[in-house]
Amino acid sequence: MSQQNKQLPGPVMLDIAGIDLTATEREMLAHPSTGGVILFARNYYSPEQVTFLIDNIRKSRGGPLLIAVDQEGGRVQRFKHGFSLLPPAAEYLSNAQHSEDDGLNAARAAGWLMAAELLSVGIDFSFAPILDIESGISKVIGDRAFASDKNEVCNFASAFRTGMRSAGMAAVGKHFPGHGSVALDSHLDLPQDPRPLEEIEQHDLVPFRHLIKQGLEGVMTAHILYPDVDDKPATYSYRWITEVLRQQLNFSGVIFTDDLNMGGAAFAATFGERATLALDAGCDMVLICNNPDAAANILDYLPVSTDEQRAQRLMTMLHGSSFSRDELFASAQWQQSTMLLNNRSDNLLA
Repeated sequence: MSQQNKQLPGPVMLDIAGIDLTATEREMLAHPSTGGVILFARNYYSPEQVTFLIDNIRKSRGGPLLIAVDQEGGRVQRFKHGFSLLPPAAEYLSNAQHSEDDGLNAARAAGWLMAAELLSVGIDFSFAPILDIESGISKVIGDRAFASDKNEVCNFASAFRTGMRSAGMAAVGKHFPGHGSVALDSHLDLPQDPRPLEEIEQHDLVPFRHLIKQGLEGVMTAHILYPDVDDKPATYSYRWITEVLRQQLNFSGVIFTDDLNMGGAAFAATFGERATLALDAGCDMVLICNNPDAAANILDYLPVSTDEQRAQRLMTMLHGSSFSRDELFASAQWQQSTMLLNNRSDNLLA
């Protein structure tokens, strides 16, 4: 492994088993194709512990590394004890009792609060906000979506991202090109959406287009097949990733796959093939979670190469300076944000 390769993040984001690193995990983190780690609830029991863990992860890498978590709020919040418990995205609109501005202010405050608290322990970013549109079909999305109206999704997701950015965190919109109109859960199956591209462009792509114009930093793909558009699921589709997302929507940020261990990603048989298809389609980073053997297989399968353009895009997801925990809790903005969310509703910030 060259020192030069270690100075750039590779295209693979993997996970770890527990609250500390094993020798094997340290070895995998040092692999030149590794570029990120996603943390889960099993990796956390206190802010102090996870800060120490993150420091050890970065030391084991010996170069730039992205550290992420799913901290949307509601059903999807990995760190709870010691962190503000955030509502599901749908609550901001439903609790806008006096005007939509009330809900937008709450979404903006929640985005800042989520980001500032994660940054204080060393996390680079959360995979948020959800840009899917609630259509009454997808149980796995449901109240994770901000709204059932595309324009309201644009407004509330934009407010949430604005809060994240004001704290110093990059945002990742998901799940491109839209997960809200399929019933099957892509964690378990490969959903199919038969709608033509024109209909998807006028509905599901609207929030992505809106936030991309505002400078959205990252996008996560959906493991969904749109047979009227391409014969490959979106994650593996050059048509979706390069032609639509990069060229038509003019997205210049980072493209992450959803977890390649999910049922919807099994379109390709082997894990090495899954990673190769996604990268060839134009994705920048592949996620592989809850399957250390598969992660090792991908690291062994992918050729070690330096894609400086991709690496530089990945580097934009690294966080800058942030508050310490003590500084954060003493800050007027943290106190005002928590107060605003608590005052919005009896259960908005529980």
